[in-house]
Formats: sequence, structure tokens, C-alpha cells
Amino acid sequence: MLNRYLKKSLLCLGTACYFIFLSLAQAESQLPDIGTAGVSALSVEQEVLYGKAFMRFARASLPMIDDPVLNEYINDLGLKLVSQANNVRFPFTFFLIKDNSINAAAFLGGRVKVHSGLFLYAETESELAGVLAHEISHVTQRHIARFMEDQAKSTPLSIAGLVGSIALAMINPTAGVAAINTTMGLTIQNSINFTRENEYEADRIGMALLANAGFDPNGMMTFFQKLASESRYSSKVPEMLLTHPITENRIAEARNRAASYKIRPHDSSLDFYLAKARIQAMYADQNPESSLAYFEQNLQKNDPNSSRWLAAQYGKALALMQSNRIAEAGEILSMLAKQKPDNLFFQDSLTDQQIAAQQYAAAISRLEQRYQTMQENPVIIMNLANVYLKANQTDAAIHLLDQYTRNNPESSVAWQLLADAYQQSANQAGYHQAQAEYLALRGQIDQATDQLHMARANTADSLSQARIDARIAELEEQKKVDDSLKR
Repeated sequence: MLNRYLKKSLLCLGTACYFIFLSLAQAESQLPDIGTAGVSALSVEQEVLYGKAFMRFARASLPMIDDPVLNEYINDLGLKLVSQANNVRFPFTFFLIKDNSINAAAFLGGRVKVHSGLFLYAETESELAGVLAHEISHVTQRHIARFMEDQAKSTPLSIAGLVGSIALAMINPTAGVAAINTTMGLTIQNSINFTRENEYEADRIGMALLANAGFDPNGMMTFFQKLASESRYSSKVPEMLLTHPITENRIAEARNRAASYKIRPHDSSLDFYLAKARIQAMYADQNPESSLAYFEQNLQKNDPNSSRWLAAQYGKALALMQSNRIAEAGEILSMLAKQKPDNLFFQDSLTDQQIAAQQYAAAISRLEQRYQTMQENPVIIMNLANVYLKANQTDAAIHLLDQYTRNNPESSVAWQLLADAYQQSANQAGYHQAQAEYLALRGQIDQATDQLHMARANTADSLSQARIDARIAELEEQKKVDDSLKR
């Protein structure tokens, strides 16, 4: 994870330091294929399988933010960085957790957990991208797989036992550390020594991703400084695998490495500031009056032509919505959406406002127009389906969501909306099937299987029954995987 102990490096002084790090930067594209290490302990196929199991645990145990527009932003940003990486062997998924602390963590199978607090602390998009680039590098270099390979040499444990302990450490750090120490018989020092090497490697490769994707590589260094400051004034004991302090050596190395790149100006995107404002207004545990005052201050101190000013207007509108001042929020959101009609943040929040004002026809007309040119965009689809449901146009909602869930089976929001749509249309078989998929994504396999049995009982078609039977068998296999990780 981002804030861990880093192995002490050799000292380098003066111009010699610059040339050493210049050579490192120029060599990034010629790095050895060390990402394949760990294969003897854990195959890529197993890594993907365990990554999906981890997501089920996370949905069941963590305060996950199921916010389509924020998920769209964080995944777009993450995949921009992934596009510059080597050793990418599976699709990446970035997901948000409602937690005001500064943290992110990478797990098997390209699963990257991001705390909402990162947005509150990051001043620039390059700082946020630096965190993601670091975590992406943990995945592409297969650090967990390599860790398990290293431990397997001296510890007669199953891969599932190792994976389960590490997954638990990411979800519940206190319990996870105890599981690692008890189940694996490791000392904390041995684990830290291994992760120091990982951190150095993730810093080095992550900064190359950052620079190659067009961000300011200094973003990684400035965020390191914030992490060091955070741990310096914190009384909390650092958590293995999650929250270890940053050393001054690590900050110095990041600063010198960043200096070896040709810095290109990178202005933070409007969406970055809008994401910050959305999290501040909706997920930062702040009362609406305080949020409103905060955004009013930002409106006063920022140029009306700047992205920060637009984000402050957006945040103000969200704070007004939180205060149930629907009409006032609508005036601001309508203005913003008219100015930038394709912006997903504005489209999403204007939909919420129009639903609150029961302006369903206006919302449907606007979103259907956007849908004509954005037919695969999850934000537009989720919003349009939601308005269809509010307007009792259930057939339209089902048609939209049925197609979307076929292509995006891990969207819990879509499955929940589809279940609501089937229930609203009195389609019991469809309701139970959609509810089963929602529950399965949360790791509630027994309850999901019960739902499928009820769906089968409400289905007379033999082909549909066969499909349900096949899905029940798949869920039973998933349960075996989940149970093996919990032992």
C-alpha cells in the first residue's frame, strides 16, 4: 500500500544523484519482466478468481460508494494510467470506500481500493494519479503473488489461506494482521522487509506511468510529503499492509526521480475538482450548513472562469440539495448543465434534482438525448433507468438495464435497479433473478441461491429453468472459493 516503510537507499549527492535517477527514468521502458514472478505460487487465472472473491468480501464488509459518476471518474483516471503499464494481464477495477483517511490498496486481479479521503487531501489531479499509479504498479508487478511465493518456500500453507489472510488485512486491518501472524507464523519485521522492496519498485515504476500518462511526476512526491506529515502527527499504530509511514529517504528519492523527467504542465481536469466537491458535499460527514459555507467561500476566492469556481458552484448546489432547497439547487445545476451539457457530474445531479422536483418528463427528455450519443455510458444509463422507474415506465427501464447487466455483471447498482423494475412490473421470476445477482455480488451466496430457486419456481419455460440451474451451480463453485479463503 502507499504508505509503508521503504528500504533505506544508498546516499547520492550533488549532480551524481541527478544522473543516477535520469538513468533510472530512461530505463523504465526496458524494465525486466519481473511481473511474471510469483507464477509458481499463484497463476494469473487464480489471481483473477481470488480478485473477484475479494470484491464480494469488500461489498459485504466495507462502506463502498456505489456512485456511478464517481466510479466512472476514478476508473477513467486509473485506466489512463494502466494504458501506460507493462505486464497488464487482466482488467483493472478501481472502487471507492467512504473513509476520510488517506489510503489506497491494491489486491489480486487488478482490484484497487481507494479511500474517499484521498480526494479531500489531494490538491491536484497529479497527486491523486500518483497514488493510483503506485497501486497499479503493485498489481502489474504481482507483489502479493511474489510475497506468497516467498512465504511458500518456508511455510507449508495453502494459497487460499495466504490469500484469505491478506484479503482480511485489507478489509479489517487489525483482524487481518492477527490472521497473518497466527496463520502464517510470520513476524511483522519479516513482512515489512518484503514490502519495503515492493514499495521501492512501485514508486519507481509508478512514477514512469504518471509521467507517460501526461501527469506531473512531482505529484507523487508532494503526496508522499502529505502522508509523512499525516503519520508524524498521528498516534495510531501503523497497520501492516495498509498504513506504514513514509521515510524522508523515500520522499527524497521521489523528488530526485521526478527531477529526471521533462516536466510538462498539467492542469487538473474539471472532473477532478467536481469529484472533490461531490465527496466533500455527499460523503465527508459534514452537515449541509457547513458544506454550504465552505463552497460559498470558494466561490468568493476563485476566478469565475476557472474550474475551481465551477466546482464550487456544483458543490453549493449539492449542499442545497442536502438542505432540501430543491428549487435553488435546480437553478445552479441547470446553468451548469447548459454550459457543459456532456459533463456527467452535472447530468447526474440535475437528474437527482429533477426527480426530487418530480420533473420526470424533463429528466427523461434530457437523458434520452444524451443517450443517443452515449449509449454505453453507465452514468447516463443508471440515471435514465432510475427516472423511468420513478415515472412508472418499467418496460423501458427493464429493456435498458437487462442489456446493461449482460455486459456489466458486476454492477450492483444496475442489478438493484433491475430488481426494483421487475418487482414494480410484478415479474416475480425476473425480480428473484436480479435480486440473486445483487446478493451474489455481496458474497451472500446462500441467499442468492434461495432467490434463484424462487425464480425457478416462478418459471415454466424449460430453457429458462436450465439457465437458472446452471447459475446455481456457478454460485456453488463461488461459495467453495469464498469458504476456502475464510478458513
